[in-house]
Amino acid sequence: MEKCVTNAAATASVITITLPDGSHRTYDAPVTGLEIAESIGAGLAKAAIAIKVDGIQKDLSHLIDHHASVSILTVKDDEGLEVMRHSTTAQVLARAVKELWPDAKLAIGPTIADGFYYDVEMEHRLAPDDLPKIEAKMLEIINQAKPVAREMWDRKEAIAYFKEHGQPYKADIIENAAEDDTTEKGKISLYRQGEGEDHFMDLCRGPHVTNIGKISKAFKLTKLSGAYWRGDSAGVQLQRIYGTSWPDKKDLQAYLTRIEEAEKRDHRKLGQQMNLFHIQEEAVGQVFWHDKGWRLYQTLENYIRYKIRENGYQEVRTPILVDRSLWEKSGHWEKFRENMFTVADDDERTLAIKPMNCPCHVQIFNQGIKSYRDLPLRMAEFGSCHRNEASGALHGLMRVRAMVQDDAHIFCTEEQVTQETEHFCRLLEEVYEQLGFTDVDVKLATRPDVRAGTDETWDKAEKALADAVTAAGLEFTYEPNEGAFYGPKLEFHLKDTLGRSWQCGTLQLDFVLPDRLDANFIGEDGNKHRPVMLHRAILGSLERFIGILIEHYAGKFPLWLAPLQVVVAPIVNEFDDYAVEVQKQLQDAGLIAEADLRNEKISYKIREHSNQKVPVIIAVGAREAAERTVAIRRMDSQKQEILALSEAIELLQQEAKMPLSKK
Repeated sequence: MEKCVTNAAATASVITITLPDGSHRTYDAPVTGLEIAESIGAGLAKAAIAIKVDGIQKDLSHLIDHHASVSILTVKDDEGLEVMRHSTTAQVLARAVKELWPDAKLAIGPTIADGFYYDVEMEHRLAPDDLPKIEAKMLEIINQAKPVAREMWDRKEAIAYFKEHGQPYKADIIENAAEDDTTEKGKISLYRQGEGEDHFMDLCRGPHVTNIGKISKAFKLTKLSGAYWRGDSAGVQLQRIYGTSWPDKKDLQAYLTRIEEAEKRDHRKLGQQMNLFHIQEEAVGQVFWHDKGWRLYQTLENYIRYKIRENGYQEVRTPILVDRSLWEKSGHWEKFRENMFTVADDDERTLAIKPMNCPCHVQIFNQGIKSYRDLPLRMAEFGSCHRNEASGALHGLMRVRAMVQDDAHIFCTEEQVTQETEHFCRLLEEVYEQLGFTDVDVKLATRPDVRAGTDETWDKAEKALADAVTAAGLEFTYEPNEGAFYGPKLEFHLKDTLGRSWQCGTLQLDFVLPDRLDANFIGEDGNKHRPVMLHRAILGSLERFIGILIEHYAGKFPLWLAPLQVVVAPIVNEFDDYAVEVQKQLQDAGLIAEADLRNEKISYKIREHSNQKVPVIIAVGAREAAERTVAIRRMDSQKQEILALSEAIELLQQEAKMPLSKK
């Protein structure tokens, strides 16, 4: 075993450090993370950002005085990249703002997906033109390569320090934090950048880089917005500065290109451009579907309807308004009351507009006597649900207050859980593939700290889900402590063409609701038994999934999904009659077709329908009318294909078939 002596200050005690590859190294204790990195190699020491000690992130300067498992984090690691981003915002962005506007009061600066933000209060109203100035100041700070050191302060002293230096938000964080939330042995963690008079102090748990010079210069401030301190709209509005940071300029440029492409694909913009839907203040959080958008909606719904019928599901319909007593029995009233819309009837009963369908499905299951021979019973509904989402959280189709879910509940025995889970996984995988999503991550969320049921039951449920996913040929990762109160759940995260992940499908195993609502079946032994309830969705909210589809395809849907499949355009109005005849034959063949008979140039018509993402444009003129042919132009193609009318119809008819069976 290799012996590594760290420094002259080391004590005589020797500790063993276990590295991620399973190897062991011995050091005189205490030893810092940086010293461990240096003993492994100069290159690693230079790249090191932070360390993990027994799974907990620490600064490179952290002293380790016991046997431990240690990982050296670099920007190539997700966790290392997050540390670097947090250092960028907390130590560099914050200081840059303070140097440019000394009156700035700093609030919070966390990391978020792909970046970070910082909230500030100051008299100067930030504008997009200010972002390059802040970036330039940030580069200047990074180039100074000042050291960063963690200091542990007495709680009262830290509060006094920030109040004295005009930082009330930092003082407020300390004053209102739980004793064990920001303290370590009764002390507060602060980070000092620089030394002497020219230093910058911030409140943070860390870890941070040990020198500002380690921070990548591949960053960019992206946008500005408003925010309220602690979400209180009655308080002062802060200014929020967003940014992103990456290991190198190549990664940064790739990200900025993705963002630019994402903006082009924004479903709200394309929804308007393609005349699919709109949302307005008079019905906030609800969708006005236009004719084309509703065609798309119905196509998707009918596709799922066919798939679930094919897989042995019943389709039901349950009431939207349900007495609060049912929600109290199910437990939803206590947990979701603030997100439920309610009304009172003539008898002064409180009715709730359903936010989910499961309690209503149990009511159908409870009608009549159920036998073990009736199980599994798969009950599906395109259920219309309403949730009082905060107005600030609403976002086009992605977050609405009124939605329809492709919801289903499978009532089965404990012995049937594995086979039903496997059956669902295969159905979901087939649907996603046919809708154009082949990259799907599966996560198994396990028992939370607060839960119903015994450990034995949870052991059995988690194993059943894991075995079923494996049997379905799908790989998965665990999400510890993220299961539902009543049972573990599978989450299906699909990736779109830009590599963004969307959590859509879910399967949750529930032992609690059947008991709460007194659901039972007669077993083979003649006695009553509780069924197991599997809550499952493939698409989730149809509204949200359509938003994902729009952005995934950039509006350029495959022919079977397109809300308008073909436009027939005569080159001049002399051939309107033939254009109408072609359109009628296409419609008779089951295609969604329109004829554009406007007195406009053919180039104008083609450009307009291309902008509206019509997959096929058919042009007809003198030659086509005389020879009974058509000129087909595909989206994003400058080439024309001349086909006999009958041949073209047969070709398009085949392309437009809904993919009902697995390829």
